[in-house]
Amino acid sequence: MEFPNHHRQIVEDLISGKFILPTERTYTVLKENEQSYTYFFKASFNYELKITQDFAYLVSDESNEMLSRDVCIFIALLSYELDRDGKNFLERIQFSEFEVEEIENYFTNSSYIDLILSNKQLRDTDSRKNFLNTLNRRNIIEKTADNRFVFTSAHKFFMDFAADIVKYENVEKE
Repeated sequence: MEFPNHHRQIVEDLISGKFILPTERTYTVLKENEQSYTYFFKASFNYELKITQDFAYLVSDESNEMLSRDVCIFIALLSYELDRDGKNFLERIQFSEFEVEEIENYFTNSSYIDLILSNKQLRDTDSRKNFLNTLNRRNIIEKTADNRFVFTSAHKFFMDFAADIVKYENVEKE
């Protein structure tokens, strides 16, 4: 059986939970072979391949990973703190560069410190540094320097997820 160029990289990246972004050559290969890859991941791993204009990723009903939850908490807390600081959090997350020191200040002085301390990936400076490294490996952020980063288009996955939760809760209240 013959596979497209970069097949191994595509499989390794997606299986490891990485978002593949449109700026990567593997995204183009995925897009051009979407039907084949959809079948491949379903038949081989029982995973569902999702490709949007902003990123590609896998979904599994059997996953018990907690990273998605922690990313949602991280983005929610950061958004709250930016808003509290009078900044447009959507604009900042989508278009701005962040310094790790800025994140540290927000999290150290957050009114949600109990939530932060109870989360093993966010509870202290070293944990957050490791967490940011994980986000970088998964293509959720891109480091621009050792202590600076920007969010990639993959952040939209978590923003959409949060919006869906709000919509669901509003429907439940009616």
